[in-house]
Amino acid sequence: MLVTGTDTEVGKTVVTAAITAAAQAAGLRVAVVKPGQTGTATGEPGDVDSVTRLAAPLTGRTLSSYPDPLAPLAAARVAELEPLELYTAVDAIRAEVDKHDLVLVEGAGGLLVPMGLRPSGEAWTVADLAVSLGAPAVVVARAGLGTLNHTALTLEALERRAVPAGVVIGAWPAEPQLVHWANLTELVPNLLGALPAGAGSMDPGVFRRSAPGWLTPDLYGVLDDWRTWAEDAG
Repeated sequence: MLVTGTDTEVGKTVVTAAITAAAQAAGLRVAVVKPGQTGTATGEPGDVDSVTRLAAPLTGRTLSSYPDPLAPLAAARVAELEPLELYTAVDAIRAEVDKHDLVLVEGAGGLLVPMGLRPSGEAWTVADLAVSLGAPAVVVARAGLGTLNHTALTLEALERRAVPAGVVIGAWPAEPQLVHWANLTELVPNLLGALPAGAGSMDPGVFRRSAPGWLTPDLYGVLDDWRTWAEDAG
């Protein structure tokens, strides 16, 4: 399952951790794979480290890492490092499929960010990876203004590639405004979950116990009634 987003900093890593926690609570063996990690020169933990802290997947792997906070292909070129080749990524992910019940692949930025190179020298994206793997996608979206257009464009790009997809709101505000409720109404037909803002700062034990309540059964959670959820959230 590919976890992508409408943009950068929308909550992909925390959503990946929540799906991991919910799936493991349901008894699944979960692997998390990050094809391209950037911005590692700061010395901060990478996204797989964050998922491991919150949800402790059975396996966590980063396939390539680059120091500059850029799109992975651009970061590789700036650092004069080898870009990740598409089928190297595909083979590495499929190797984890053989050993786990669920493999979550977290992208970088949005769906069409250049991730690396094909053998032909052409750039590939998370969308290309989803097609190559035959995997469905989870689109992490913002709750606020602008999200409807960005989400619709991402879903349309996936639909054109015959990639099944649903949406998770990456950070639902503690005090939602009219725009958030209006957006929620529009997103509900495709919505598979909504995480509270600040979920990534929770104690890991609290995070793991709470995660199934943020996600629908399609993502191994227990959230099955958006009307009740909205009343509780309001």
